[in-house]
Amino acid sequence: MAEVVTSMLIGPLVSMVKDKVSSYLLDEYKVMEGMEEQREILERKLPAILDIIEDAEEKAAHRAGVRAWLKALRKVSYQANDVFDEFKYEALAREAKKKGTVHTIICSASIVFRHRMGKKLQKIVHDIDVLVGEMNAFGFSHKQQAPPLKSSRQTDPVMIESEKDIVKRSRKNEEEKIVKILLDHANNDDLLVLPIVGLGGLGKTTFVQLVYSNPKIEKHFQFRKWHCVSKEISGKRYLLVLDDVWNEDVDKWQKLMTCLQHAGTGSALLTTTRSAKVARIMSANYCNLGNLDDVFLKEILERRAFSFQKPTHAELDNNVNEIVKRCHGSPLAAKAIGSMLSTKTSEGEWNAVLNKSSICNAERGILPILKLSYDNLPLHMKQCFAFCAVFPKDYEIDVENLIQLWMANDYLPLEEDVSLETTGRRTFEELAWRSFFEDAKQTKLEDKNLTHFSSIKTCKIHDLMHDIALSVLGEECTTITERLDQKKLLPKHSRHMFSSYHETGTCLIDILKKQAPALQTLLCPWPGAKNWTPRMPKCSSLRALKLPDSSAFQIRPRDLQHLRYLDLSGNWWIKQLPEEISILYNLQTLNVSGCRELCRLPSDMKYMASLRHLYTKGCSSLKFMPPDLGQLSALQTLTYFRASVSSGCSTIGELQNLDLGGTLVLSCLENATEAQAKAATLGNKEKLRNLSLEWSSECHEEPVTDCHKKLLGALEPHDGLEVLRIVGYKSTCLPTWMKDLSSLQKHLTELHLVGFTLCEEFPEFSNLKDLRILRLQDLEKLQSLCTGEASLTFLKLKELQLRDLKSMERWVAAEGREGEVAFPQLENLIIWGCPKLSTLPIDTPNLKVVNLNEDKAQLSLLIVGCRYLSLMSELTLSVRDKEAVLELDDDNGESSLLKLAFYGCDFFFPSSPSQTAVGIWRWFGNLVSLEINDCDALTYWPEDVFQSLISLKHLYFYGCKNLVGTTQVKGEPAPTRTHVLPRLNSLHVTNCGRLAELFALPPSITRMNILNCHSLVTLPDLPPALTELSIFGCKKLCSVSGQMDALERLSIGDCNALQSLDSLGHLPSLTDLHIQRCKRLTSVPGALGGYSALRYLTIIYCPAIDMKPLYQRHQQRLDSLEGRNLSHAHSSDPTEGTFLSVFLLLYAAYLLFRPCPV
Repeated sequence: MAEVVTSMLIGPLVSMVKDKVSSYLLDEYKVMEGMEEQREILERKLPAILDIIEDAEEKAAHRAGVRAWLKALRKVSYQANDVFDEFKYEALAREAKKKGTVHTIICSASIVFRHRMGKKLQKIVHDIDVLVGEMNAFGFSHKQQAPPLKSSRQTDPVMIESEKDIVKRSRKNEEEKIVKILLDHANNDDLLVLPIVGLGGLGKTTFVQLVYSNPKIEKHFQFRKWHCVSKEISGKRYLLVLDDVWNEDVDKWQKLMTCLQHAGTGSALLTTTRSAKVARIMSANYCNLGNLDDVFLKEILERRAFSFQKPTHAELDNNVNEIVKRCHGSPLAAKAIGSMLSTKTSEGEWNAVLNKSSICNAERGILPILKLSYDNLPLHMKQCFAFCAVFPKDYEIDVENLIQLWMANDYLPLEEDVSLETTGRRTFEELAWRSFFEDAKQTKLEDKNLTHFSSIKTCKIHDLMHDIALSVLGEECTTITERLDQKKLLPKHSRHMFSSYHETGTCLIDILKKQAPALQTLLCPWPGAKNWTPRMPKCSSLRALKLPDSSAFQIRPRDLQHLRYLDLSGNWWIKQLPEEISILYNLQTLNVSGCRELCRLPSDMKYMASLRHLYTKGCSSLKFMPPDLGQLSALQTLTYFRASVSSGCSTIGELQNLDLGGTLVLSCLENATEAQAKAATLGNKEKLRNLSLEWSSECHEEPVTDCHKKLLGALEPHDGLEVLRIVGYKSTCLPTWMKDLSSLQKHLTELHLVGFTLCEEFPEFSNLKDLRILRLQDLEKLQSLCTGEASLTFLKLKELQLRDLKSMERWVAAEGREGEVAFPQLENLIIWGCPKLSTLPIDTPNLKVVNLNEDKAQLSLLIVGCRYLSLMSELTLSVRDKEAVLELDDDNGESSLLKLAFYGCDFFFPSSPSQTAVGIWRWFGNLVSLEINDCDALTYWPEDVFQSLISLKHLYFYGCKNLVGTTQVKGEPAPTRTHVLPRLNSLHVTNCGRLAELFALPPSITRMNILNCHSLVTLPDLPPALTELSIFGCKKLCSVSGQMDALERLSIGDCNALQSLDSLGHLPSLTDLHIQRCKRLTSVPGALGGYSALRYLTIIYCPAIDMKPLYQRHQQRLDSLEGRNLSHAHSSDPTEGTFLSVFLLLYAAYLLFRPCPV
């Protein structure tokens, strides 16, 4: 099948070249002057080739000559594509020159340009002439191409729900069978492993979702989690789902089972796989998922094909029955072919589909059906979907970025009065409707470097659909997800490359230099790249480039004239972009979001006429915006704009004629005027959804209350706004549109007001009926959340943040109505620095996460004794009150808390060792993560507290300056040290300077990090299950011992009393060894030759280590490592005692001591 479909992208490619030949730009700027005849020849012959391309692709399956002809056509089409893009670039360059750009050197002298391009064009015309002659000799026949879409179509949620209902009804018996097996296992101590086996596209994942969401299962299991891979379990009875398992490595499976061995009684592991061999490795008993009954398949197909309507012709109804038989029980096939048939209205068209689908059989599965669905796509959709083969399987694709990548490669057709983005969205929705994409959803961004209220739309591709795309794109795409072998060359026809393996850097660049393939797309989305070369090789055909976020900006814009998409986001190295970047006249998307050191953009950006999307959010160091941005008439996205009074920069008035949408942050508004704000005409920007207006906190001028009010009044947005954020407003009153926000009530879902230090009036927040998130911070004169004159119910509010509200005393201003405030949907409550607020809202039945920070413990004591504590999953408390006493209500019972973190909060522990632990701990049997910070009352390991924490997996101690250890405080060691915390997985202890010993560590621990515990002398008998051990800044530590056969990563630094690590054994599983600044350490642990798994080795500033034996005996082993740093192994640290050494230690702590997710 691969050979058949290798040529399938030739039709869209020829069509794209045909459109470029007719581009109006070529006429307007006369860049093809003297070459009109050759252009006319191509305008005649390319449509003729398109007429027969489908027949040629079909015949290529059986005729080698036709395959060779198609490959030759593909080659010349790519050459023509580059040539006509050169013509386009020359046209854009002349347009920029006409406007006055300084980069006139880029515009070729007309005679030289005509001569050079004339030769290229003449060769292409000659090659096309030869191919047309051969085409006529082959005698291809004309075949009708799939028509372009006339209107957009979104996946109907009603349709999706109806299909779910069909699947639920069809799988009822099998669902009940699996549920019974799981429930019957309730009293069994062994972990139940139950694989679900079935062909691809049969609906295994959907079926397991039904089981997972079954009410009986939800009630039975205390903990459920869905994963592709899992390293975490809780001590409760749990149900863990591993979807789409392929690995046939028995050892890896046994290691996973070892991680899961501490399961609660009745726990179960449910897996899905296509492979019976994989299923047998996992369990002797597995469930074969049968084909979906034809009755249910017919329901799915008809609903897709006829949109809930019965077919009008009996003949079509008969065809439905026949086509259903070809689906072989697969709902994916039924959805795909049903969606395709929705565009066919005649019996003849249906008969053609029926005839083509006759090639399907049980042995080949549903791939022919899916391929048939692909074949019926319009040309540009074939190209768009096939491009997605460059992403790895199960990759979560950013839909907006995907559309921009389609645009960059010219896959989207131009339509009159329709933007490329709109065409791209229609294309995506149509492909999703036809089941080429799945799992489309809105995903909230959690990147703290950027503004916190962003979200993106993502999707995935079913594995079988990915196989179709890969078979079509073939060797034109390269996906690198693991270590790259330098001996292997990239396919010479590779056009699109994706590399997600973070060690690829230098090796990849070396290969690119040697082969210099005509890459059009290079995506390297890995964070923290290592070994990335300082300069990219010349890849002159690149249309899209995504560089890793830790590489310096080392590309030459003059080598990238065809570039349409450039993503440098998250790069901390870049301080300014080269001025020469403004010659990228084709560039449509420039993403520098999160480049927080970037201080300026190129001053000539106004000439980048093609620029449509400029992502600058998170560029907090920008000083000003380049001049005349208003000339970028195509610009639709500008995420961050910094106002400035500097000469030669853009003011916010430049936004007037820009049709901006999405997100916009206007910063440093103290530098803007009312006239400029009015000129910006935000009220006319209908596509704007997310607006942030910010006055700088650095402004120390006299209060300019009238200026702020007038400026904010002039910045009234369109009523379609969904998110509004205002920061640093310095006026006593609000402009009219802000007083009640009535113009925004229809769509506003998030409101953030920060730094209203002078304001004395506020909107009636409860009037915003669709509000989901409300954040109020530094509103110094706000006394209550509601006046009491309007509704007191926040119907849809899910998150409420109140920070530094010094005057807030009540929830309602009106007397006697405090208890009437209702938050029926509230899930997340954050209250920081509200010293006068002494009550909590009563009606919050869905509260899950609470974060309180206060001097006095009034709210914290309320929440701990609150009746909703039993429903919460996460609680964070910060209390500086040393005198607070916790009084408990014994009726509260067991809490559902999974994560508890507190700062200070001395009331959680007894004031002396002779006292018993506070009784609240007995409620926390479900707790998974516990973090204790700066707790002065904690002097010894609270082992009596630990007895209650039977589910705890992650334990953190930070800055507990009085923590010493059990033996030292109580005066004598316990006769026997009993293990506590039976489920503990990771232990982190940081900045506990007096700590002299650890508690008896349970055997379940796999990760342990110790930092700056200066009194710790020994770490004896470490648990054998440890896979990661990090020890830094323990000055007195002289002994570390244990049988460490499972240890994979060992990092030790700044332990100057440590002389040997031989007591750790041979470390057969070690992959990473990092040792630094250990003055007395004389050797590495064990024998390097025995480290069969070692991949990375670092030894820095350890002057006592003798490196000669390592080099003499194990040079070959050292050379085989993926990464090593031995350059200063036996040197002394030149930064010792300086601020730099302290910084490096703190940075190591940041990297190594990040909390694990719950």
